[in-house]
Amino acid sequence: MKRRTFLAASMGVLAGAAAEAGTGAAAATLHTSAAQAFGTTIAVTVAHADAVLAQAAMSAALREAQAVDRLMSIYDPASQVYQLNRDGALAAPDTRLLLVLSQARALSLLTEGAFDVTVQPLWLAYAGAALHGRLPDAHAVQQARALVDWRQLAFRRGEVRFLRPGMALTLNGLAQGYAADLALAALRRHGIRNALLDTGEFAASGAKPSGLPWTLGIRDPRDAQACTDIVQARDRSIATSGDYETVFTQDRVHHHILDPERGDSSPELASATVLAPSALLADGLSTAFMVMGEKKAHALAGRLPGIDLLTVDKQGRARRSAGFAAAAARA
Repeated sequence: MKRRTFLAASMGVLAGAAAEAGTGAAAATLHTSAAQAFGTTIAVTVAHADAVLAQAAMSAALREAQAVDRLMSIYDPASQVYQLNRDGALAAPDTRLLLVLSQARALSLLTEGAFDVTVQPLWLAYAGAALHGRLPDAHAVQQARALVDWRQLAFRRGEVRFLRPGMALTLNGLAQGYAADLALAALRRHGIRNALLDTGEFAASGAKPSGLPWTLGIRDPRDAQACTDIVQARDRSIATSGDYETVFTQDRVHHHILDPERGDSSPELASATVLAPSALLADGLSTAFMVMGEKKAHALAGRLPGIDLLTVDKQGRARRSAGFAAAAARA
């Protein structure tokens, strides 16, 4: 099931790009293809003069993304993540899974535990209580929190294992971004340099046929039909996390992005949008920044090369890093 869709290509983006078709160098035109993955529709748009090559490249890109979904789904009994959660250990893990787990560990270290893939027991406590129209009680939250600790997840080439019985993980904060990165790599292997990937997170490469960068609208967390910003994305990825996609209370105080330390949703932010060199990094950091809150998130983003950040708090107040503001001003 798709965890979130917080970015929306603004209404004029693809329409405007379509109008530009054929106006760029070498008569590049736009080609688009879509498929199902992560419980939703994923899409790829490329600018290229050769329609046959473009279609082959897009098919390969979508297959790469779908393979990540099959590998890392928490719902599909055939996925390795599902099997790990069921059995507490996994033999012969896929190299792609090991890479994402390694990146998850690095993000946990970087964010001092604000990002934690072992948060799944806490999510299950909230989701289970929500089925009965309530929140989990303090005891249920305490029990779930005792099973959340990224340091108790061990992995090496031949095995992944939880060091504490009852633990579970979710890669929903990384998998869609990673899928976009692999899909983009597949396009490049086919000689495609100008493309926009949408796996729920966005990865942009090169430019539209006009030579202008791809532009994306960032959804207003309180109005699905409005954008807080429209930004240029040339050779960068964008991900947004917000308090509105999966909620446990209608006031959005309790939602699917859970702070492992508090055992509840962080109370400050409505959304966090990250521009980053890779979609995996944008995906993970957007989740972590929601947990960390405005001050800590912007402080960390300011220390990370290539990272720009937009936060919107519960009162609708937006804060943009200098680089994010510049990307919006150019659009």
